[in-house]
Amino acid sequence: MNASYYRGQLERKTKARADAEKKVGEFRRAEADKRAKAAKERAAAEKASSSSSRQSRQRAAQRFEDDANKAAGSAGVWSGTVAKLSREAADLSVKLVKAELSERAAAEKARRREEAQAQQRAVLSERRIESRLSTAEGQVRTVLRQLRAPKPERLRVLLLAAASAGDLRVGQEQQRIRAAVQSATHRDLVELDVHPAATVDVFLDALTRFRPHVVHFSGHSAEDLIAFETGEDGFHDSAIVSARAFGRAIGAVDDKPLLVLLNSCHSAAQSARLVDIVPFAIGMSDSINDVDAITYAARFYAAVADGQSVLAAHVLSQAAIEMNGLLDHDLPTLACAENVDPGATKLVTPPPPGEEPVTASQDNPRLRAVETPRAASTS
Repeated sequence: MNASYYRGQLERKTKARADAEKKVGEFRRAEADKRAKAAKERAAAEKASSSSSRQSRQRAAQRFEDDANKAAGSAGVWSGTVAKLSREAADLSVKLVKAELSERAAAEKARRREEAQAQQRAVLSERRIESRLSTAEGQVRTVLRQLRAPKPERLRVLLLAAASAGDLRVGQEQQRIRAAVQSATHRDLVELDVHPAATVDVFLDALTRFRPHVVHFSGHSAEDLIAFETGEDGFHDSAIVSARAFGRAIGAVDDKPLLVLLNSCHSAAQSARLVDIVPFAIGMSDSINDVDAITYAARFYAAVADGQSVLAAHVLSQAAIEMNGLLDHDLPTLACAENVDPGATKLVTPPPPGEEPVTASQDNPRLRAVETPRAASTS
């Protein structure tokens, strides 16, 4: 029997015992009342002046005494019932405790089994990614490629989102970013590649085919992992990727991004390590509210597309969170590589009249021209 069954039985026994105790009390009160009336009639019989009156009083006293004895007998029967129900309730309490312990043990065993399976899936996923990265690195070592010459090009922003459990409004964030860029001064100088349910393969393919200047990730993360989707329909477990594997993928391509923005919880530690690979990285120093994250992202890309510097766009976006009455304005953190100045680096630069638009790139002279010696900084 399960705990629910014993719990129901115990509740019924407890109610029955309470009803029996009530009956015991009723009969004990009736017994006391009848004995008091019998005593009163006997006292009256002793004071009676006539023989007939005395006999009448004595008969009445006997009737009350008989009624009292019946009530006492009924009270005794119900007292026995109370004792029986108490024993049965105690037995059920023991069985209930054992059933609850057994069910908790079974639930803990199931939880551990599910946790072990999730860890196994995460290990297998990371091994597949590591294998693919190792293959790519081997190809890079064996094939010499000519460095591409600097050329004018639009700012390419890769928007990745992953919320396999459906608990984040990543779609709304991407829509807000689209709208912000479309209304910006230099909207024609920005190109977005949007993936609302990004898998590992989508990310790796975009790195080599889209060649983004900015990699933006929205979803779940921690100090040492990022959660991608698996490509399954409906809600499902995430594909867990280590921060190390994510950084290796960013650094493996020839055309490395300029900025990585992790719009996800506890990602500041990752952004601090990413600046060993890219000039700029932004992460969140704690758990950030969904609305605050969306507000920061939309304002950041609006400012970038308006021609603001990386630092100005970052600080302005923090201010946007605070000015909207939200609480997490100090969580977005900007990290920079050595010898780059976020206050002097613009990712979108409007062209002089008659020239093609130019955006910053790793081998772009304009980017090198604004780099000034300084230590890696955060804001």
